[in-house]
Amino acid sequence: MDEKRIVRSELRWVFVVAAAVTLMLVVIVATTLANALHPPSNVETIDPATLHIAGEFTEANLGTQENADGTVTVRLIATQYAFVPRCLPVPEGRPVSIRVTSPDVIHGFIVAGTNANTMVVPGFVAELTTEFDEPGDHLMPCHEYCGLGHSNMWAVLRVVPEEEWIPDANGRMTCELVP
Repeated sequence: MDEKRIVRSELRWVFVVAAAVTLMLVVIVATTLANALHPPSNVETIDPATLHIAGEFTEANLGTQENADGTVTVRLIATQYAFVPRCLPVPEGRPVSIRVTSPDVIHGFIVAGTNANTMVVPGFVAELTTEFDEPGDHLMPCHEYCGLGHSNMWAVLRVVPEEEWIPDANGRMTCELVP
């Protein structure tokens, strides 16, 4: 008689635990769908050996570019031990897409005081889109150890007030153009 009672008690706990695990999974999936959250899955590949020769990441295309629809795209390369270019102007309060790749090792960056944070893997293009609401300079260090010069790997993201945002005739903006 005691054995049947013990088995029933254990089965009740199995159901309680299964229900708790199921509830947690449902909450995770529901909040993910409701908030449109997803893991970084921009699976866009690039040849790290030739990225600087042709295409989007040639030297002439690096930096900040205003698009026809008013959004802004920033392209940069994370290489040992520098971000190229080192200063990236962006407008205040507008969508900014940051596209970055690496020709050598894994890097990463975080823009201090913002939600911009990603890992940069050779052979892939990392992309994130965000808005910056506070004008000023934000330090952008590499947060993945990439070798002995890692501590010197940083850039500056300069958020420019809208009234001072004046790109050149090609839609390009550099830190030298910021008043």
